[in-house]
Amino acid sequence: MKNQILALTVGFLSIASFAQKNELKTAEKAIKKGDFKEAKAAIASLEGTEGSMDSKYKAKYYFFKGSAYGKSNVEKAAAAYNQLISYEKETGKQKYTKEAKPKLNELTQFVSKKAIDSYNNKDYKKATNNFYLTYKLSPTDTSFLYNAALSSSLGKDYDSALKYYKELQEIKYTGITTEYVAVNKETGKEENMGTKVNRDLMVKAGQYITPGVRTTESKQAEIIKNIGYIYVNQGKPELAVAALEEARKASPKDINLLLNQAQMYIKLEQMDKFGELMKEAVKLDPTNPTLFFNLGVVNAGENKNEEAIGFYKKAIELDPEYGDAYLNLGVTVLNKRIAVINEMNENLSNDKKYTELEGKLKGICKDALPYIVKADEISRTEGTVSTLLNIYDTLEMTAEADVLRPIYKEMRGQ
Repeated sequence: MKNQILALTVGFLSIASFAQKNELKTAEKAIKKGDFKEAKAAIASLEGTEGSMDSKYKAKYYFFKGSAYGKSNVEKAAAAYNQLISYEKETGKQKYTKEAKPKLNELTQFVSKKAIDSYNNKDYKKATNNFYLTYKLSPTDTSFLYNAALSSSLGKDYDSALKYYKELQEIKYTGITTEYVAVNKETGKEENMGTKVNRDLMVKAGQYITPGVRTTESKQAEIIKNIGYIYVNQGKPELAVAALEEARKASPKDINLLLNQAQMYIKLEQMDKFGELMKEAVKLDPTNPTLFFNLGVVNAGENKNEEAIGFYKKAIELDPEYGDAYLNLGVTVLNKRIAVINEMNENLSNDKKYTELEGKLKGICKDALPYIVKADEISRTEGTVSTLLNIYDTLEMTAEADVLRPIYKEMRGQ
């Protein structure tokens, strides 16, 4: 009885092996004809037997499976090619690997192009999916994971973005790359030539000069910042601050991390904390005019006008063309008018006192005027023109006001 059962079992195995061989022949013929629907049907009938498939057909099965699905189902095709490569490496018989690798690379490039096209068309959902798929197809190309995170952020899919950014942290992604640059003779601008070979060829051809090498900055601080912004958009700014604080423990002198944390405090409307970090930032980067400008904003917001004026002046000292600093400085000086105007309203019947206060008011306007004029020269806006008109009217500078008034009306579309 045992012999009979064994004979039957062997018979079943032979039938199964014969069926596998026939279906693979069908798939092969269909692929050669370009009938991928028939090829997929033949492959699908074998998927249930994949685990017990005869070893002599397994590599062929994976190869035909990848070929049958191809660009119509990139994930399935890529998985089949990767299984093939892994299997042939394990068995030591690399019959199909040589053909499979370029096909796998072709699929990777196909999906990558779809991702880039979707991104350029602002279809961030499709871009995200294809960038992430490209990364899964080619895990060493970690920049695709970064692109998936960036695309999902732009598409406001914050849950996916957070997942991808955290995955980037797990693999310790930096995004640091080496760029081979040269100056375009025609434009005079430095360009990234992609590779050293390409750069050297273009320089040799005489179209480019001044070859060089440039290393890009790490994206780790930017990733943490983006995680912070995602938490803010999810209504979790406290988590954003915590993430940045944790990052700063590892890099306490990283000015970018500090500034990103400071931005979170603005969103939390905790300007006192923002001010503390700005003071810390100034110690780390004492020649940065923007830091002093921000300190001016914080102090002005707390009605500490003299402190604010000092910080704005320091920003201007570091950058004499800092238009916003001139404007804010002038406006902060003008803020001194408030107390004077209130006092004038209390002394409407006291001509002597009122006249004295009026002179004080004009003195404040005269002090602020050069700063507003400079801001307007650097970058004219509706705000600079409006403030100048207000000052000119107060100081009875009629000629100057008459020149600006039509400009102001035109800016307002009147």
